[in-house]
Formats: sequence, structure tokens, C-alpha cells
Amino acid sequence: MSIATQVFEQLLKHGHLLVTAESCTGGMVAAAITDMAGSSAVFDRGFVTYSNSAKHQMLGVPNVLLETHGAVSEAVAKAMAQGALKHSNATIAISITGIAGPTGGTETKPVGLVHFCCSTLKHGDRHERKVFSGDRAQVRASACKHALGMISQTLLLG
Repeated sequence: MSIATQVFEQLLKHGHLLVTAESCTGGMVAAAITDMAGSSAVFDRGFVTYSNSAKHQMLGVPNVLLETHGAVSEAVAKAMAQGALKHSNATIAISITGIAGPTGGTETKPVGLVHFCCSTLKHGDRHERKVFSGDRAQVRASACKHALGMISQTLLLG
């Protein structure tokens, strides 16, 4: 069973609605879930907020966080997930913001760096920071798979 199928079944079993707030993955997590028939029972909406202005306008990420920490940061990942919950009917949110490459990396924020946040009203925010290797497609695929895994782990909490 694929991780997307597992997440779909967990969402259905627990009566959760998912919202995604994606940057570097560009909607891949939303696509993984909505590829399945019946996904309207578990998927509310997806935000693809690639630019800083989109993160601010669509999710309410404060500009001060974007300016102070940068888009690829724990603070922004958390604000994205919280904003996605606030601007949807969902009960669980996943946010992904990172540097897929091949350019854009720095010494402190290398190519492959991705911040994730999974948020629920019951369990709050769970942040994870990962650095994936590979080319742009591999980083994005790894980030998508990791995000689905975080959703699954969060759903196991009940």
C-alpha cells in the first residue's frame, strides 16, 4: 500500500479533512491525495504558495516572519500550516517550504533543505526539518513522501 493510500484511509477512518500549504512541492501532496477516487471526503483544499506574497495573502503569514526568518524556516512553516487551517474547513494541515534547487541554496540554507509543519487543533504544531539529496525532482519527491508520512504519524496520535 502506498503512503498516499495509507493517509487517505487514515483520514477517512478518523473523519479528518486535510488542507495542504505547499511551496517547493507545488501541489504534489494535494495531487497524491486527490488522485484517489472519493478524495472529496478527506481533502478540503490545497494552497500552492510559492511566492512570499502568496504566503502572506493566502495564508496570512506575517511579512515580519518572512523578512526575519526567510520563507524556508520553521517559523514560516508553522505559520503556513496554521494559516491553512484558519482559511479552510480542515482539521489537519501540512505545510512544506524548502529549496528544491539546483540554485537558491546558501551555506546556512542548502539546496535540499525543507521545513514541514503538521498542525491539528487537538495536537498543535509538529515541525520537522530535513535536508534531502538529489536533483530538483528527487528533492521534491522526497519532500512529498515525507509530508505524507508526517500526516500519517499525526493521525496515529488520534
